[in-house]
Amino acid sequence: MYENQALPQNQEYTMMESSYIKEQHQEILLGKEEGLDVSLYANPELNWLQMEQIRMGIKDKVDVSTYADPSYSYETMKQIRLSFYSSNDLTDYLERGFVDDELEQIRLALEDELPIDLWLTDDMYAQQIYEIKMGLYEGIDVSVYANSQYNWMQMKEIRLGLEKKLDVSLYTNYLFSHWQMKEIRLGLEAGLDVSSYAKLIFSGTDMKEKREKLLKEKTSRPVHTADTLGIDVDSLTKKEFSIFVENDGNKAFAFIPWFPGNMVTEEDIYKELKKRGIVIGIKREAITEMIKHRRMNEKILIAEGTPAETGKDGWYEFFVRLDLPRIPAPLPDGGVDYVNIEAFEMVDEGEKLAVYHPAQKGVDGQNIFGEVLHANKGIEKKPLKGKGFVIAPDGVTYISRINGKFEYVNGQMIISNMIIVREDVTAVTGKLEVDGSVYVVGSVYSGGHIEATGDIIVEYNVETAKLVAGGNVMIKRGSCSKHDCFIEAKGEVSGSFFEAANINAGGNVKANYIMNSDINTLGKAIISGSKGMLLGGRMRAVKGVDTYNLGNSSHIRTFLEVGRNVLYDKQQAEFEKRREQILEQLSMLEERWNKILKSLPPDKEKAVELIKKLNGAIVAKDHELADLDADISKLAHITDEGMKAVLVRGNAYEGSVIEINTIKYMLRSNVSRIIFKLKNKNVVMVRM
Repeated sequence: MYENQALPQNQEYTMMESSYIKEQHQEILLGKEEGLDVSLYANPELNWLQMEQIRMGIKDKVDVSTYADPSYSYETMKQIRLSFYSSNDLTDYLERGFVDDELEQIRLALEDELPIDLWLTDDMYAQQIYEIKMGLYEGIDVSVYANSQYNWMQMKEIRLGLEKKLDVSLYTNYLFSHWQMKEIRLGLEAGLDVSSYAKLIFSGTDMKEKREKLLKEKTSRPVHTADTLGIDVDSLTKKEFSIFVENDGNKAFAFIPWFPGNMVTEEDIYKELKKRGIVIGIKREAITEMIKHRRMNEKILIAEGTPAETGKDGWYEFFVRLDLPRIPAPLPDGGVDYVNIEAFEMVDEGEKLAVYHPAQKGVDGQNIFGEVLHANKGIEKKPLKGKGFVIAPDGVTYISRINGKFEYVNGQMIISNMIIVREDVTAVTGKLEVDGSVYVVGSVYSGGHIEATGDIIVEYNVETAKLVAGGNVMIKRGSCSKHDCFIEAKGEVSGSFFEAANINAGGNVKANYIMNSDINTLGKAIISGSKGMLLGGRMRAVKGVDTYNLGNSSHIRTFLEVGRNVLYDKQQAEFEKRREQILEQLSMLEERWNKILKSLPPDKEKAVELIKKLNGAIVAKDHELADLDADISKLAHITDEGMKAVLVRGNAYEGSVIEINTIKYMLRSNVSRIIFKLKNKNVVMVRM
């Protein structure tokens, strides 16, 4: 298969972008602006929030394949993405059925190195996991309540009791509601004998009445002053609040629950902060405002550290254009302008192409406990790969080695030989064979013959001629002949129109209309614009057809073969043959490896060199096999029953014959805006 497969995916997105809502479209555009592979999330089944999580993961260089699944909510995707940053693996928890907020609580516990797994059961939900996490953080015995038979509010009441060292055994019976548990806990905190009401026969309201009665009896004795009587005022007033440390120790929040008489002071907050060792970034104004305005039942940020700033990543400064409009500009009718597209850029020998700027150091931060947060240095980029250039002695400057065509494809710089023909190619010109690419400024007329290992670009027309390319073929105006025009390319074939042409392509075939042609492509056929038409002839496209109009009102017979057709079978056979060859070569290398290990040369240096060389050959062949298996897998998955085999965005006329995976369907009446796909081994029509 032709190596430049990213371009067809981008083309596919362009043709399908009407399927996206505004927010989805925006996420894809953001990814493109950031130089990301948007094909990993350009899927209408993903909402824009899911797309955002995948885009952020790609940007941060995490393995998004672990969560780029439309069945995961965006919150689940977010937690999996965040787990990569702390090297925690949430896969097992995901398989156990935990999602969204549940994964967040598990992730936060793992980041704080809390033994959450000891107490986690599959039927627990987020608030329960939170209560266990908070107990572990406070160092209490969570085994007392880490049981899914308790709801989270019951867990909270037991946790609060344990934190205040109360005898929680008086209310750990899971038959007590959380209201009942709370009344028993408040009674214990007040030093009351709760045995008189800590019974299941009393409701929460009954318990409250009995607790308040006991408290009134206890406090009804005459009191002069706290000092003269030696009374600890704090023990008689209600001061219930919690301080939560989150974000890896970088933030602290205060929460004061509302109930009558809860009199928390600023001094109480500061004492607890000191006790917890929180000394940096204390927000005194926030604490004052919280107490003064009695902001209760709110989670208030009261301390915040300074996060470490990661250094700037290494980056390349390019002195050649990477933004050539490989996707042609749209025309008013929705077609595309192949005529004015800039297909390539030329560079000269010795020309500076790029300079690498190394990664920079970061700035250390400090958490709320005063601990230094060491900043990570920016990530270095790998050296540019490709051909046709050299690296200067400074190790960072890339210079063109030859005069030729510059391309930046899939992260590689490629400068290849480009022959520019400034005249028409005819039978008189003779057969033109080029190791590289060919750019014909004129046309290719009768008898013209061009073969190139790279691309072939023709500025005007191709008539009765033959073009063979190891890369792409682009005919800006189009091709028109009497079935004597033959085009073969390992990559894409594109042009304004094709009429009476014979085309074999490894990539997509794209035009604004195709008429009476015989076309075979392992990719898709894409016919653009409201005047776009696929009419007459035979089209074999493994990945499908996307056209505006199919056939015409004269009912000219048009044949489409999509999916597992003869091209698919041929490609599959070639893959299998190539795989057998690689396996045979691997077997020979391994056999040689075993022989060499038994009789190495006496010179140790030569022996090591020989082993390294042979091992390198085996590793390279293994990579080749892996790449081939990936291509085989891609081929197997592009022709399943879920594929939208044929999209007709305008009109499909009677007389067209559509064959998907060898199952035929003849269109017996005119239809519009329709999708043809395979369902239950039958070709069906679905309205767009």
